[in-house]
Amino acid sequence: MEIVTDPESKTESMNEEKYELRLYVAGKTSKSVAAISNLNKLCEEHLKGKYVIEVIDLLVQPQLAEGDQIFAIPTLVKKVPEPIRKIIGDLSNEEKVLVGLNIRPAKQ
Repeated sequence: MEIVTDPESKTESMNEEKYELRLYVAGKTSKSVAAISNLNKLCEEHLKGKYVIEVIDLLVQPQLAEGDQIFAIPTLVKKVPEPIRKIIGDLSNEEKVLVGLNIRPAKQ
């Protein structure tokens, strides 16, 4: 299990929403690596200072799949803020991921 925390998140104000994201992968497959990379890029661009990513490798901890009802991998689960949302795939379609997670795109 790997947890990636945005270094700026420690200075966040109490009224900002914090996104808790859990990404389920299986080993270092090309889809798993792409999903991790795409998620990190998306979070840095749209959630800077407001996220925590937990990467769970189901080859190492298969028992954790049941808790979030994971049936396919890679799967991203947004735990907080509610409602809980799930996205399956390598997260390469940024627009679909943002809509799926109910995240407003950062102003360019």
